[in-house]
Formats: sequence, C-alpha cells, structure tokens
Amino acid sequence: MSDAVHLDGITKRFPGVVANDDVTLEVERGSVHALLGENGAGKTTLMNVLYGLYEPNEGRVVVDGTERDFDSPRDAIDAGVGMIHQHFMLVDPMTVAENITLGNEPRKWGGLAVDRDRARREVRDLSERYGFAVDPDDRIEDVSVGVQQRVEILKALYRGADVLILDEPTAVLTPQEVEDLFEVFEELTEAGKTIIFITHKLGEAMDAADEVTVLRDGRNVGTVEADGTTRERLAELMVGREVLMETAKAPAEPGADVLGVEGLSVRDERGVRAVTDATFRVREGEVFGIAGVDGNGQAELVEAITGLRAPEDGRVSIGGRDVTGDSRRDRIDAGMAYIPEDRQERGLVMEFDLVENGLLGSQHTAEFARGGRIDWEHTREHAESLIAEYDVRPPDASAESAALSGGNQQKFIVGREFERDPSLLVATHPTRGVDIGSTEFIHDRLLELRDAGGAVLLVSSKLEEVQSLSDRLAVMHGGDLMAVVDPDDVTEEELGLLMAGEEPARDIESRRLGGDS
Repeated sequence: MSDAVHLDGITKRFPGVVANDDVTLEVERGSVHALLGENGAGKTTLMNVLYGLYEPNEGRVVVDGTERDFDSPRDAIDAGVGMIHQHFMLVDPMTVAENITLGNEPRKWGGLAVDRDRARREVRDLSERYGFAVDPDDRIEDVSVGVQQRVEILKALYRGADVLILDEPTAVLTPQEVEDLFEVFEELTEAGKTIIFITHKLGEAMDAADEVTVLRDGRNVGTVEADGTTRERLAELMVGREVLMETAKAPAEPGADVLGVEGLSVRDERGVRAVTDATFRVREGEVFGIAGVDGNGQAELVEAITGLRAPEDGRVSIGGRDVTGDSRRDRIDAGMAYIPEDRQERGLVMEFDLVENGLLGSQHTAEFARGGRIDWEHTREHAESLIAEYDVRPPDASAESAALSGGNQQKFIVGREFERDPSLLVATHPTRGVDIGSTEFIHDRLLELRDAGGAVLLVSSKLEEVQSLSDRLAVMHGGDLMAVVDPDDVTEEELGLLMAGEEPARDIESRRLGGDS
C-alpha cells in the first residue's frame, strides 16, 4: 500500500528555536498513525506544515504521491488534507448542518440563496455513511463535546479530506467518548481515509494507531508498529532514558482533617453558578483526588479554596480554622501551598527572573526578609537549589520566567510550592506540560508529602494520574461533586460515566458527598 503522506527532511525554524529538525515521516494510506511526544517536541508544528499553516524552511511535502507547496490551509484542503484542532472552531448558536457546510453551502435559485434542505440531506447522508449518528438540526450549544468533535470531522470530510489530522483529540473527552472516537477512526480507515493524530498519551497511541512515530526535541527518534511495542519502549523514546511506568504507593494512614469544604457554592466570572454545594474533607496522610473533564467547575472550586475567588455560599477551613474570608497570604501562613492550573497567569510573574519568582508568597517571612529588607543572597541560593533539585532548564537563576519552556516553568513552580513544607498542598494539573521523567519525579514527591503526614488535594483531567495517586477520589460534573469512590475499586468505564453525569450500573460502594466524605 502506498503512502498518503510523505514528509521528507522537514525543518522549521522560529527565532531562536528549531521546532522541527530534518524530520521525515511516512504515513500509509488507509492507516491510523500516531504522532507521539511531549509538549514542545514539535508535533503540532510538523502537522501545521502539512496543513499549510507554516511553510518549511527546508524539506518536501508529498501528498498522495505529488509534491506540494502549500501557501495556506486552503491549498491543503484542496489537496485532500483536513485538520481538526484541539480547540474546536464551531459556531455555538448554529446547527450541525450550518456549521459543516459553512463557507461551502449548497445554493439554489441560481446561487442567490442557500439551499438549507439540501445541506441537511447532504450532512445526514455523510453522517450515516460513516456511522456518526449526528443530527443535522441539533444546535452546537446543545450537543456534547464528543458530538462536536464528530461535527469537526464531518466538516473536513464535507470539504473532501482524505487525510485527517487531529491535534490532541482526546483532551476534553470522557473515556467513553474516547472509545467512540477510536471506533470512528476504524470507520474512516475502512472507507479509505488516513488518520494522523497528535498525542502525548502512550496508551492512546498503542490502542488506536497502526504505527507510532515519536518526536523528541524536534527530531524523529523512531517509528514503530503499535502492536509490536510496549509503553516502556515508547516512554524511553520520548524521554531518552528508561522510565518507571508504575507508581509505587504504600497504603494511606490518614489522620485528622486538614482541609474542610462545607456547602461551597461558587459563581464564575459571568455570574453563572459553577459549583453547587460542594462538601468534602482532606485528611493528614492522604491524597484526595478530583477527576472530571475540564470546565465542570474544578477551576472555580480550587479558586475558592485557595482564596482567589470569593464563594457565594459555604465555608473553607484549614486545620479547623475558618479561612473563608482570609487572603492568599493568610492561607499560605496557615500551611497551604498551591500549584495553579495556569502557570503563567497564576504561578509566575513572567517578567521576573527565577530568583524573584522563587520568592513569591514568602517575601514577608523571616527566612527571606530581615529587618524589613529582602535577603537577596539567601533568595538566590533558594532559587538555585530549586533549579538543581527539580532539573529546571536552563539552570540559570537570572533567566526570566518567560524564557523557559512551559514544562520548565511548571517544574519551578512545583519545586517552590513543595519547599514551603506545607501541611496542605492544592495541586491542580501538576504534571501538565512536563515530560514523563519529570512526571515520575513529581508523582514521587506528592506521595512523599502524603507519607510524611501532609494532606494533598489533587485535581487533574488525567484520569490515569488521579486514579493511581489518590486514596479517595471524587468526580465532578456540571459543578456537582458526584461521589467519593475507592480508586482501586472502580473501573475507568465507571469513572467515565460519573464524569458524564451518569450513575454506573453496579454498586461501586460510592457514597454521596456529605458529613463522612
């Protein structure tokens, strides 16, 4: 079988960065090909070259045996290449049919009007051809994220795409929706389409792909058959060294309550209720996890707990003391450390160097301020110790935070918060954007804190992460905390149902969040 795509020696440079370095990629027609690598490995840049968003500095793009010189995505679409981006490009108030045909609507009356009936028929026929079960008359704002993704795929197919690129397609899906998406892949490849999907998740690459190409530091470090490889081998290709894939966790020995959340209701910046009557507690010596698809109230809940957003109702306590009206500084003084969801908005001052950023939140303490003046020599030593212990690159305390990659920014924040020696750590997506080796290190540190008697509130959209680290696990959907479950006694499918707002068929011995949560 011939190649649908052949990228030959692609190099793409940006000022000060080589994003792709002489990358060659061959994708067989009618196959599913995973492009695997950590954030910053060059995956999306390479696919943006194939889609005509970027012009390569060097190399050739060959599609269906013909060398192409794409000046824009329109050229790529005309050549049969479509791309579904991580953030969907749909118009919420419009119907499925209107979104799919937007810009390519069938016309009537000599082109004077849109033929809406024909548009609906064509979309329905296209949906049925690939088994997508999409209603052309549904409005985008009323359908699930999984259906919206199918609409994006249908939009590309409607424009004649034979090669479909999907950028991190499972980032906002429940486990059931991920399974449905992989079934869609099978339907498409059976119809002769070619799928390239970008991911950093090892299991997805192995489950859904025929072949997996791994990028590291902008280079192709290997292409393997998915059926003939292992997670360990893929992880080693991604990181460049052997990585332990299992998290070793001793049984928890929980003690007294550290964090108490009682009847907490929170509104978002639009005034819409984002969290409703949340009640739970986190104890000494345990990791309490909250799972869920992003956007179900987790961010607002954490902001209320950490003092960044005033709750509408309810109470937050640390060590039995009511801190609901206390400032961030008061909560830090009470023993709370916080790894924020958005490292650039909440975790760092981007114009500050690492010495200054290492001081944030501690500038008033006796360790760093003496006689009303900052001890800059000690502050620099503190920053340098964080850089060394958490492998922050480049290892330069004078570097501005903006000069670091996202993963290295994250490692620095994680180090700063751990070094507060907190009694309570609120960790929101602590491994987002870091490599597998650093993820392993951060997981170990979370468990070390827990084993030393600290309380950890872990919020993560990575189901495998939150399930493996948590001693008790809650699931959040639509602003509601669904249930507390034993992470060792619940399946991924059951968690997926809870994430979608449904009850599992069997009794998983969950209990409604209340006084004993």
